Amino acid sequence: MSPLAPASLTFTVTDADTAAAVGSGSLPVLGTPRLLAWLEAATCACLDPVLPEGSTSVGTRVQVEHLAASPVGAEVEVSASSAYEDGRLHRFTVSARDTADGKVLAAGEITRVVVDAGRFLGRLWP
Repeated sequence: MSPLAPASLTFTVTDADTAAAVGSGSLPVLGTPRLLAWLEAATCACLDPVLPEGSTSVGTRVQVEHLAASPVGAEVEVSASSAYEDGRLHRFTVSARDTADGKVLAAGEITRVVVDAGRFLGRLWP
């Protein structure tokens, strides 16, 4: 597998992304579950370009601190870079920041494991 390039993605917080909308609270600010999904998308953006045919990756561990709130309309950049690799296991350093002022919104690590997609799904539906 080739070396992994860092990845960054940018999202704008919408009403559908709020804690109230995703069921993780009652406030109209970026919900932690949506932020985690965006951070995972950044790890996939790092890993997907180098995956072998028929392979995908699955998240196995998340350790993230959501440090600051983001209102609807805020633009959030999420980034991931490879921190550790051991065969199929890949650990990423992830972060999120507000693009307007550079404020760090979240930081942590996400671990993914490369799997054969067919074999993985075959275990669920024999």
